[in-house]
Amino acid sequence: MSKQNPSYTNPKPCKHLADYKLRHGLTGFKTLQNCLKTTPYGRTSVSKHKSETPRCSLCFGYQGRLYFCLICSSITCSSHANGHSQSHHGHEISVDVERAELYCCVCRDQVYDPDFDRAVVSKHFMDMPSNVNGVEGVVEESNKRRRLGLGLELESKRSKRLISMADRRAKSIFPLGLRGLNNLGNTCFMNSVLQALFHAPPLRNYFLSDRHNRQSCRKRSSDRLCLPCDIDVIFSAVFSGDRTPYSPARFLYSWWQHSENLASYEQQDAHEFFISMLDQIHEKEGKSQNKDKDNRDCQCIAHKAFSGLLRSDVTCTTCGFTSTTYDPCVDISLNLDMSFCPSTGMTNRTTKPNENAIISTLLGCLDLFTRPEKLGPDQKLYCQNCQERRNSLKQMSIRRLPIVLCLHIKRFEHSTIRKMSRKIDQYLQFPFSLDMTPYLSSSIVRNRFGNRIFAFEGDESETCTEFEVFALVTHSGMLESGHYVTYVRVRNQWYKCDDAWITEVDEGVVRASQCYLMYYVQKGFYYKASEDLSCLPMSPPGGESYLPIAGCC
Repeated sequence: MSKQNPSYTNPKPCKHLADYKLRHGLTGFKTLQNCLKTTPYGRTSVSKHKSETPRCSLCFGYQGRLYFCLICSSITCSSHANGHSQSHHGHEISVDVERAELYCCVCRDQVYDPDFDRAVVSKHFMDMPSNVNGVEGVVEESNKRRRLGLGLELESKRSKRLISMADRRAKSIFPLGLRGLNNLGNTCFMNSVLQALFHAPPLRNYFLSDRHNRQSCRKRSSDRLCLPCDIDVIFSAVFSGDRTPYSPARFLYSWWQHSENLASYEQQDAHEFFISMLDQIHEKEGKSQNKDKDNRDCQCIAHKAFSGLLRSDVTCTTCGFTSTTYDPCVDISLNLDMSFCPSTGMTNRTTKPNENAIISTLLGCLDLFTRPEKLGPDQKLYCQNCQERRNSLKQMSIRRLPIVLCLHIKRFEHSTIRKMSRKIDQYLQFPFSLDMTPYLSSSIVRNRFGNRIFAFEGDESETCTEFEVFALVTHSGMLESGHYVTYVRVRNQWYKCDDAWITEVDEGVVRASQCYLMYYVQKGFYYKASEDLSCLPMSPPGGESYLPIAGCC
């Protein structure tokens, strides 16, 4: 754990944003408030002219990302934003029209500023009273045209609605736990993984039942930067009932201190972030709970929820001797089944599948993962029976399933020979309910040896093999510039978590997405989580404690 800078400060803005604030202060932010429009559920965008569709001032295009210049109020598209800043000195900072997020045209990246964040949130709260129900105008008009009795009836309805305003956030159409996360500058990779973990039943129950107590942690440790403590803060905020987008700036800063090699505003890989996050939870929680145990028996929440065990069988093709090894894992990386797909060159161009192309399936990927693989001549392994290196077959299987199954789809392909990389834009068909029985070691070994195997050591007959999908992290765009979005499944309804915005979508949209990380949970935990979600306690004002929730951990 790094101790170089134990105190917390906001992430430093880019140089161009700092120069803009030095010249103009907060004037531009305050002026922009007049152009912002908000929805009751926290979505904010820029509306320069309500009756006009925003278009690029140079190419007149209206599709894709559009940016509103804070200096001259002109609108440019992503292709011309940089050119606008070069031809107009000092016009480097703009605002994303659709997302109302700061964008540096020179860095070509989103940038975060707490003052701008406060201006947007302030606009949201200023609009709330006038957007609640609009009853006042109705009452005034009704008093002019209708009888007194009808006016009294409307006044009564108005009073009831005003009384319910205090409880308005808790009665949102969205279930508790669906709250947008502000993009702090190319941090969609972080937001997407966090949104998935919010709805992982073991983690949710662990943090909301105060199993990691921040006050006790601070007393035990002199380290002021504790990632589990910051995760606990985010869980409390997300499940507080507040629907305005949350800015996880402190968590990002803490993660940077623990992962200095990834501390930048550049886009990171969501899978690497997920693994890094689990490692850091284990580093903190594992030390306090399992001082004398190895990772395989670790009882920290990261391993308790995600840890499984893989079995690798290497069989000598000469004598048939099999060497077996076991490796713990927190996820399973799967190759897309490309055997029936049209061959594509190793380019960095994205390709969309046509109607005639055969789409990969998740079951096909799992079959490929557990299929026997003949090792090449340069991969000969030492056979203990033959006492020399022999050709061999390698077969993977799952010895122990985790509670939460994370499947990583390998979409980024690198060729060391051609020194080129590409993203595989192949769509993947997947079931919402997944039976993992065919991929267990007991099933694989019995299929291999048939009736010669009558009993299997540590039979998994009592292991739950049926899983339900509850979250998908998807990636769209090119290899070097893309965007992560998460789809979460709550009470059998899908929701799209795109940074600060939460929208309800149908399953057709989910199935058409390009899955990158797939999160399944044992079926019993999924349905138990749906029941518990309606009973989650609301955090009291100024308080952050929750009652324990039955179900797991």
